[in-house]
Amino acid sequence: MTVAYSIKDLENLSGIKAHTLRIWEKRYGIIKPNRTDSNIRYYKDEDLQTILNISILNRHGIKISRIAGMSGDDIRSKVVEITRVEDSFADSLDAMMLSVIELDESKLNILLDHQINTFGFEATINDVLYPLLDKLSLMWMAGSVKAVHENFMVSIIKRKITVEIDKLSKADNLCGKRCLLFLPKEETYELSLLFLNYLLVKHGHRVINLGTGMALIDILEGNQIFQPDYIYTLFNDSFDQKPLQPYIDELARNAPHAVIIITGYQVSTQQPRLPENVRFMASFPEIRDFISIQSH
Repeated sequence: MTVAYSIKDLENLSGIKAHTLRIWEKRYGIIKPNRTDSNIRYYKDEDLQTILNISILNRHGIKISRIAGMSGDDIRSKVVEITRVEDSFADSLDAMMLSVIELDESKLNILLDHQINTFGFEATINDVLYPLLDKLSLMWMAGSVKAVHENFMVSIIKRKITVEIDKLSKADNLCGKRCLLFLPKEETYELSLLFLNYLLVKHGHRVINLGTGMALIDILEGNQIFQPDYIYTLFNDSFDQKPLQPYIDELARNAPHAVIIITGYQVSTQQPRLPENVRFMASFPEIRDFISIQSH
């Protein structure tokens, strides 16, 4: 099934104003909208790819009148040339967006590896990949991209983070705090958990990541065996239909010697009373800063 994009979708994904896109349509015929039976304009995957390519070239000083005279192959070749040598945030984001839409794993890996080698892994996650995921999530919720695109991107990021964790875990300096990570049942933010795992290991902490969909009884058993100094978890999708307070109370009561760090939408919304050994952190940057401070 072909994905249909509105002109607002093209604006959101490319950063080019809808008014400008309409001018380009009329003056240069760069893209031609399709129309539904009820005469509503829409655009296809190839139109989005064209606009993303053009936005990269236009940012690099190539006039739209010249781009309009280039063939599709010439445009694509020029974009490949630019994105190989340029490190700007906007170009990286657009080039990766194209790779995701085309499900081009090889190209996406090349772009990601270049970003990681140039700016470092953590900066690439924060400054490129999360903004890209935000874009994809918004477009998926609006129904203008397929879930497969977001799943494709998430799968690749998971692999990248797992590889980095594996590299760091082989170091001999993991003598910091003992940290237990998990996500409760119905919680889906696995990328956040993996990135947290990466940050903790990077700062020399010993980490056990129990993963997603964990029953409380299994978490408590893991706590008893591992005896962590810190327990990290989040509540975004889970506990939207039931109170969080009993869960937090039981976790805190059965892990009295651990500092339990919690975050997420449900904590902010329900505002449970926090036992003495539980701390709420409102954002991921706050957790990141906390880890950095605790590591010194």
